Parts: sequence; structure tokens; C-alpha cells
Amino acid sequence: MTLEDEDAFVAISQNSKYQRFYDEQDCHPEKYRELTRLFIEQAKEHPRTSFQLAIEHKEDQCFIGTVCLRLEGEQQASIGCGMSRAYQADGLILEAASALVEYGFNHLEIHRIYAETISRNRPAIKLCRSLGMVQEAHLRHNRYFKNQWWDTVVLAVLADDWLARKM
Repeated sequence: MTLEDEDAFVAISQNSKYQRFYDEQDCHPEKYRELTRLFIEQAKEHPRTSFQLAIEHKEDQCFIGTVCLRLEGEQQASIGCGMSRAYQADGLILEAASALVEYGFNHLEIHRIYAETISRNRPAIKLCRSLGMVQEAHLRHNRYFKNQWWDTVVLAVLADDWLARKM
């Protein structure tokens, strides 16, 4: 990500459907401006432990989303993403996430990649399953925001399972 992506990144976060599964404080525009600067700084780290990448539209190279792989030790990593509503049905997020998972397993020697999301976040769960992830846990009333408790689920894929799918 670059500073040029900041306004589009903030705009994605301000969509009401995007905000459904996030704490109000996490969706404040200034929070996303801070995150943009953090992601830029993390990209300069050596060794690199966070890969927050911009997803650009092929035709006009405009920022339409982001996908991230965060190394967490013991050959494990978490993955997350966010995409402009206008492009969510185009399969671009799956393409970007697949490329990052592939990179993690083949170049970073990761053993397990996981995602944690609100259990009602069907698009995120569908994406995870499309990546070959299986649900490992359902955590009841694990997060509290918007004046209610939310369940979360953890989905993961192992390197061996990923490679077997590719053959």
C-alpha cells in the first residue's frame, strides 16, 4: 500500500455494509489513515512480518481493496482482507488472497494460515472455504461491540492441504 491508496482505503471502511462486522471505533476514518501509515512502515521492516498488499483494478490501477498476511511465529500466519463493495462479486479478492496464500506456503515456509471472523460474516467465511480452509473453532460471545456479543469462527488451511489441492 502507498499513501496514494489512503483515501480509497478510508472510503471502503465507511461503507455501512463493510462496517457491519466491526466496532465503530475501528471504522473511524482517522483509524484507517493511521493504518495506512502503519502498513507502509511495516513494508520497510527486515525481516518483514506483515504483507499488507493493495489490490488494484487491472484496467485503471485504482485501489479497490487490500489483502494481508501476518506472520505470527512457529510457521503460522493470519490472513485478512477488505474489498470495495463494487468489486466484491468479481472474484478479485479470491484471486488476490490465493496468490498471497501461495506465496506464504511456497516462499515463506508457512505451515498453517488462518482467519478469524465474525460468525455472521458469510462472505468472509465463503472466501476462506474457497481457499480450502476448514473451520477449526467456533468461539461463543468472543467479541463485544455495537451493544451486543458476537461469536467468531476460526478457519485454517495447512500447507500440505493447499499443495494437495493444487495437484
